[in-house]
Formats: sequence, C-alpha cells, structure tokens
Amino acid sequence: MRNKAPDSQSAKTRSTAQMQAGNPPLNPGDEAARGTPGTGDDICPECHGKGRLDGSPCPNCGGSGTITRAIGGA
Repeated sequence: MRNKAPDSQSAKTRSTAQMQAGNPPLNPGDEAARGTPGTGDDICPECHGKGRLDGSPCPNCGGSGTITRAIGGA
C-alpha cells in the first residue's frame, strides 16, 4: 500500500519558512552564507570594519562591518 504524498505546495512553504528563520539574508559583500564550511569572516573592504559610510549603514556589509569570504583553495 502506498502512502499519500504530502502536498507539494505546503512542503515548499515550510522549506521557505525554515530557511528564512535559520539563515539571515546575504549582504552584497558576502561570498557565502555565514557558517558555510570553507568560509570565514573578514573586514568589509568598503567601510573598513566600521559598518557605516557617510552616516548610513554600509550597503556592502549591511552595517555589521564584516563580510563572509571563501577561504583556502585548491
């Protein structure tokens, strides 16, 4: 006997909601999501780690002063 497949729309909604809750959006300067293996934090090259440009939050790092970069290489 086969099990009824879950409604694909509700599965998509759940996945999107879970992703939004667990992963903050990437800033333009980020190369990957924070916590991704093979990445690390670096000082934002636009605001030099201050988090602000001309009195406003830095658009590159979102005001944090840091960006996520890929490290290592092969």
